[in-house]
Amino acid sequence: MRAANQNPTSSDSSFDPSTATIVAVTFNRSGLLSRLLTSIGEMDPKPGHVVVIDNASSDDTTEVVESFRERIGTELVYRRLETNTGGSGGFSAGMQTAYELGSEWMWLMDDDVEVIPDGLAKMGRWSRRFRSIQGRRYDFDGSEFYWQYRIAARMGIPIPFAPAEFDESGFKEMNSGCFEGMFIHRDVVGRIGLPDPRFFIYWDDQVYGWLASRITTSVIVNEFVLRRTREIKQWDMGVRHMNASSDAYRYYIMRNRALIKQYYRSVGFYRPLPFAVGTALTFAKEIIRLVVVERTIRGTSHLFRGLRDGRAIARDREWIPMPPLDRHACPTPSAGT
Repeated sequence: MRAANQNPTSSDSSFDPSTATIVAVTFNRSGLLSRLLTSIGEMDPKPGHVVVIDNASSDDTTEVVESFRERIGTELVYRRLETNTGGSGGFSAGMQTAYELGSEWMWLMDDDVEVIPDGLAKMGRWSRRFRSIQGRRYDFDGSEFYWQYRIAARMGIPIPFAPAEFDESGFKEMNSGCFEGMFIHRDVVGRIGLPDPRFFIYWDDQVYGWLASRITTSVIVNEFVLRRTREIKQWDMGVRHMNASSDAYRYYIMRNRALIKQYYRSVGFYRPLPFAVGTALTFAKEIIRLVVVERTIRGTSHLFRGLRDGRAIARDREWIPMPPLDRHACPTPSAGT
């Protein structure tokens, strides 16, 4: 472990908020986006830029964004895409925009959260020690949201029983990532490239966080910095929970296993047997989600369709990962966990 064992203090003034950019991705949820932009306007300190990526919304998103331009208190950059590229494409475009703006730090979030007023200051206090940081968030009802911050890397699936408690250090190492709150330095982005839009939705942030953890110490910190503003149907299991899904999610959950496989191959990490076990467990989990959370058995066809389409991706021997942005960057390690 390269880090010290003491929680940073508010007296650490090495972080400059103006070097940070918030990247928010939205699609046809202008009401939720308005709440997010309102919370950013109430932040202290504020980031240097706010980048809003609009995935070709058909509602009044453009008008809502423009209404905040003169009152949000920082530079607002609005980019409307020609087609809906999913969360994966949106965050790829947003991170590219932030990178081109010269941002040192990029803070990613969906449109269904709001920022705690001192959230950026809390994240900034850890920026001296780490380059890939995940903060915590409150759920819609105000409870503490548990995020599965570690994966069984060879299987490519989250570990649901990773400890939720923090010790006095205030952080835990992670080998995953979540675009709902990822705080990442441009040096890491330069080395591993942009998020891969080919995922469209699902597994994209896990893979991106895993790639980051291979070149830097990635951590989740005991700082509540976001609050979810949209209620999601879920099965409450105490600290853990299982959310409802959709047919599109079911399809991409299985199809995108092939993209994970390709990324693993690209760095010499792929092992067929444990990865196949991870895929089988993922399939089983989605069946449980259908039966227990959504109380139906309809939707299994989308799981099978995803597996089928994924086979073509896995067989593509000309497939290449997203390239680094910094052409002078050292290559990603070819082995690790």
